[in-house]
Amino acid sequence: MNEEELILQFMKQENYVPMKARELASIFNIHKEEIESLKATLKKMEQEGKISKNRRNKYAIHEIITIVGTFKNHRSFGFVIPDHRNNSKDIFISKKYRNGAKENDKVVVQLLKKEKNNRKPEGKIIEVIGQLDGAEVDFLSIIKEYKLPYEFPKPVIEEAKKLAESKKIEEDKRVDFRDQMIFTIDGEDAKDLDDAISIQKTKKGNFLLSVHIADVSHYVKENSNLDKEARLRGTSVYMLNRVIPMLPKELSNGICSLNAGEDRYTLSVLMEVNAKGEVISSDITKGIINVTKRMSYQEVQKVLEGKPSKDYRSYISQIELMTELAHILEEKRRRQGYLALDIPETNIIYNSEGKAIKVEKYETSFAHQIIEQFMLLTNEVVAEKFYWLEAPFIYRVHESPDPEKIKELNKILFNFGYQIKGNKEEIHPKAFSDILEKVQEKEEEKLISNFILRTLKIAKYEAQNKGHFGIAGKYYCHFTSPIRRYPDLYIH
Repeated sequence: MNEEELILQFMKQENYVPMKARELASIFNIHKEEIESLKATLKKMEQEGKISKNRRNKYAIHEIITIVGTFKNHRSFGFVIPDHRNNSKDIFISKKYRNGAKENDKVVVQLLKKEKNNRKPEGKIIEVIGQLDGAEVDFLSIIKEYKLPYEFPKPVIEEAKKLAESKKIEEDKRVDFRDQMIFTIDGEDAKDLDDAISIQKTKKGNFLLSVHIADVSHYVKENSNLDKEARLRGTSVYMLNRVIPMLPKELSNGICSLNAGEDRYTLSVLMEVNAKGEVISSDITKGIINVTKRMSYQEVQKVLEGKPSKDYRSYISQIELMTELAHILEEKRRRQGYLALDIPETNIIYNSEGKAIKVEKYETSFAHQIIEQFMLLTNEVVAEKFYWLEAPFIYRVHESPDPEKIKELNKILFNFGYQIKGNKEEIHPKAFSDILEKVQEKEEEKLISNFILRTLKIAKYEAQNKGHFGIAGKYYCHFTSPIRRYPDLYIH
């Protein structure tokens, strides 16, 4: 190992702090007469961008800063206008660092010199993404800007392909649900299908609801290449008309996805729910399913409106049962104080070339509520079961808002004739949901919903159960989306 490699190895240590040349010489036992040689090595490494020197002449590993922006040509030089508003200054690009970029190219710039004495920062273009109005350029720009892991490493792909080649279904120690009518309900374009449901009604009038969740943990073993990559990514990222999956497509769209007509492994939550929406009994078991019918929100909604498509007519009674139970669960949550914040989402329409041509409001219907209510219930049942087992667990926690924030919110609400009622020590979610109910379909609804949202704390993952204020629940976790969310997979 040469001198440069030794210096870099030392500086990469976790507890390393920037040092002067003489301090480094002392660490490496370099004699006085050899310090000038060390300084020359450090200067060379600085010029090569391997290390950098701060204002106090202390050396450290050079932090490579990259910025995404639009290139503007000025004959013998150019500028890059950063996309991100935090990088407000244009970056000067000399002719030798243009890397073939043309006017209005979206590019990635490596910062060479930061802004100093009113001089613009300087950089070099290390990648040309494409023309500003080109298809997928925005998508790729976001990936570069936020350093999202777009491609999977080769060992991860190889591991996924090997698993996908194994078609054998092992039935040992699993409950066989393949003789039941089981459905998935998703968006028409969805490919990673995490959850499926089946429902029956007993002679006593109770509902037997089974929620089958893809058993991703059967394939993704702890500390495997797939597991490490999934942990690094954390979630699948959905943006524009594309997705950056947490798991390779061989799993996310293939052997883990609950595709119709295919035998699939599941972790199944079996619940008996009475007419009041109370869970009388529940169990969690490993299962095997074969989805009877893949349904879409749009087509299920047509059934609810009395306009079923031909291939849905055989399943009307099942959909009616789902709807009946979902209404019961929704009403129960409403009474408890569930915060139904109606924050509109958008849907971007693309042409055949992949360019955005229209932005519309994303329309939801009661068909969405069916799945929403069933998944909420499943997550609650699993969280409560593990709470009483006193087993190590990851809860999805949403704590009560701070009293000071509620005080500020009430100042705003006072102008509209509303008030959050309750004492400082304990505010119940019902106090918030009552306000949301009162402002429904009024001019101030959107404004007040946003102010309430800003008053609430951010939900987070914790090992200690602290309840979930937003859903007015004592126990909650994320269990139902293991294909696209790592905390769910961790629980599995």
